[in-house]
Amino acid sequence: MNSRKKKFKIELEDAEGSKYNLSLEGNISKDKILKIVEFMDLLNIEGPANGEGEAFSNRRAASASVGDRIWSLVEEKFPYGSFTSTDILELYEDQYNEPIKLSIISTYLSRYSERGRLMRSRQGKEWVYKTTRQQPAARMQPPSPSASRDLNQ
Repeated sequence: MNSRKKKFKIELEDAEGSKYNLSLEGNISKDKILKIVEFMDLLNIEGPANGEGEAFSNRRAASASVGDRIWSLVEEKFPYGSFTSTDILELYEDQYNEPIKLSIISTYLSRYSERGRLMRSRQGKEWVYKTTRQQPAARMQPPSPSASRDLNQ
């Protein structure tokens, strides 16, 4: 048995020049990596620019892709219809051929709802989601001359 501790170090810089250093040591799980990526998303931190840190970018893409994959399924399969977390779970496992916990799907959908990307309502024991579509602003057009004549009569 290998007694050596796992170590993982992330060094980031955001668009404003702030630097972030994070070191993990010990039992590092995929869930912990996902939480770090979510934290980075909250801070709006992108991966290294100009092709630097390609290994980091690959690790981030592999771990951060869960949320992107879920949102992609929502947009592709349910642009106007309603769905449940179970619907997304089944589609996710079919499309990406990898298992995922229902609780992970539910967490992402709940966060999308909190951010205004989804509407959610309770039906029985489960939440039903629907994408929020922003209506384009009505364009203000001057009335046609005939319309103004009709109003004056």
